[in-house]
Amino acid sequence: MSDRLDEVLEMEITDDTISPQRRNVPGKVILSRQKMMIVNLYKDLKIKHPDMQYRVMMAEMSKTLGIGLNSVRTTISEYKSTGTVKSPNKKRSKKCLFDKIDDLDRNALRQKVHSFWLRKELPTIDKILEAVNDDPALPNYKRTTLYTIIKKLDFVFIKRKRCSVLTEREDLLVWRQNYIDDIRKYREEGRTVYYLDETWVNAGDCVEKLWVDKTIHSKHDAFNRGLTTDATNPTGTVRTEKIPTSSSKKDEILLWLKSKGVVIDRPMFKPQLLSKVREIKSKYTSYVVDNLAKDAGHTVLRLPPYHCELNPIELAWAMVKTHVKQNNTSYKIDDVRVILNSAIERVTSENWQNFIQHVIKEEEKMTEVDRNMDEIIDNLEPCVLTITGETSDSSDF
Repeated sequence: MSDRLDEVLEMEITDDTISPQRRNVPGKVILSRQKMMIVNLYKDLKIKHPDMQYRVMMAEMSKTLGIGLNSVRTTISEYKSTGTVKSPNKKRSKKCLFDKIDDLDRNALRQKVHSFWLRKELPTIDKILEAVNDDPALPNYKRTTLYTIIKKLDFVFIKRKRCSVLTEREDLLVWRQNYIDDIRKYREEGRTVYYLDETWVNAGDCVEKLWVDKTIHSKHDAFNRGLTTDATNPTGTVRTEKIPTSSSKKDEILLWLKSKGVVIDRPMFKPQLLSKVREIKSKYTSYVVDNLAKDAGHTVLRLPPYHCELNPIELAWAMVKTHVKQNNTSYKIDDVRVILNSAIERVTSENWQNFIQHVIKEEEKMTEVDRNMDEIIDNLEPCVLTITGETSDSSDF
């Protein structure tokens, strides 16, 4: 039977009408069925040709099956180490568009919006889109993309007259001005202010020698191709207790509300319970580090999100990291530590005073933005909607 089968196979191979070998499309996922074909062929070749060199065998398998050499090698390696092969993970996590832009670009987008309010000009999405795309230091966005990112930055649109005006979320405005009022008060009281921030340097940080993908022409070219140019930001601060969210179970929300003394005197749906959580959660939103600072006699002020221009230590870190990059020649972590300490010592009290003065100017600018926003929006005519012959203020909807 085996001899007969070999004859049939030989006839098929010598047949001039046989279709050409189809190769797997480069980049296409190798399915479990194909992986098993690779493993079975590998076993067969090992039995029939025990003296065949490994690299020759891999090349022969790739040619026979029409599957890339790297895929064949990876599959055999997987089989040798685990004794089996797994189906590929077809689900790919799609990275949020907002996460593809760094903090500097987020801050620059916010400043673009603020620049309109500083000029006492109403910012609209079309005006901002034109201003952003005209700036060579920022990526070019489509209208819908920019709209999504702007909303992620806690801006909101309010309807006035015949256009939508871009302003910031109310709680963010309150947060920003409360911070500025408090920091000014502490300065006037002569209190010592400590600015905190997290940063890092890598052993490979340098100026002259970098590993570069030469197909990427700029940071924004990388952005448009879904790549990143910086390290991921470190994780955030730990909260003292977990406050219920929409992903919490209804029983968990009820238990948390009752623990805070909230009386639930009638059956409620989950959205109603979450509404009560929102009413009181600000009283219980605290962080472990804040409590440690309070116990030591300190007051913690937190900057609003994406307001790094209000923190002078950002300027200090920029000065330090520039020095590290300019003097890093060995790319060894021990040498980088020495350079880092030297860079920190180079930041003088005069440098720090200049950083503080720069931040104070930014605070004044922020206050002017909020003042202009407050006055202009207050004097704008509200949008009036006509429904079934009756007129109603849009604020009612």
